[in-house]
Amino acid sequence: MKRVNVSDITKAPPEASIPQLDATHFRVPDMAKLQAQTPTTHAPRIALLYGSLRPRSFSRLLTEEAARLLHAMGAETRTFNPTGLPLPDDAPDTHPKVQDLRDLVTWSEGMVWTSPERHGAMTGIMKSQIDWIPLSLGAVRPTQGKTLAVMQVSGGSQSFNAVNQMRVLGRWMRMLTIPNQSSVAKAFMEFDDDDRMKPSSYYERVVDVMEELVKFTLLTRDVAPYLVDRYSERKESAEQLAWRVNQRSI
Repeated sequence: MKRVNVSDITKAPPEASIPQLDATHFRVPDMAKLQAQTPTTHAPRIALLYGSLRPRSFSRLLTEEAARLLHAMGAETRTFNPTGLPLPDDAPDTHPKVQDLRDLVTWSEGMVWTSPERHGAMTGIMKSQIDWIPLSLGAVRPTQGKTLAVMQVSGGSQSFNAVNQMRVLGRWMRMLTIPNQSSVAKAFMEFDDDDRMKPSSYYERVVDVMEELVKFTLLTRDVAPYLVDRYSERKESAEQLAWRVNQRSI
C-alpha cells in the first residue's frame, strides 16, 4: 500500500476561494472563547416543567424526584405548576401565569421537561407550557443556549414518543438537549404510598440524567452566547441594521 505524505494532502481552500461567504461576518471557531474568562459561581439554575394536572400526577412526582437530585448535586431549582395556565392564544401574554412561566424560563440556565405519554404523544398541558415560551422577548431569547433534559412517564410499556417530541421542540427552541433521557414505564408501579420513587433501574436512569444535566449546564452556561452565535444571524443582523440606517425619515 502506498504511503500518503502529509504534503500530498490537499489543504482546505482559503476563505477567499469561497465566493458564497461574506468575509465580514465569517468567523473561525476560537478555542479561547469556549473557556469562560470569569466563571459563574452561583448554583446552576434549573427550571422544571411537568405535563399533568391530576391530583396524583406521576409526571409531577418524577419531577419532584428530579428536583431532589438536582438539589443534592448543588443546583437551585424552581418548579412551575401549570394549574391555571390558559391555552395559548386564549389569553393575553400579560396573564399572571404566563408571566410567571416566562420569568422562570428567563431566570433558568437549564430546564427539565417531564410529560406523560397520552395517545402516543406528550400531553396538551406540556405542549401549552412550551408554546407560551416565545423564541424571543424583545432582544432576549429566553431558551437559546440553555440546557434541557427530557423525561416521560407511561401507563403501559416503555415508550419514547413523548421524549422524542420534546427533543424536537428543544431543538426548535434552540436549546442544548443533553444526550441522556428517562422513560418510566408503568409509572403507577414505580412510586410508593409516600409518593416517593422506588429503587429501580428507572430511578438510576433519572439520577444519570440529572447528573448529566448539571454537568452540561456547568460546562456551557458561561459560553452559551458564543456557542449559539451564527454566521447567518450575524449577516442578517448587519443587513437589517443597514436597512434601518439607510431608510429615509418618515
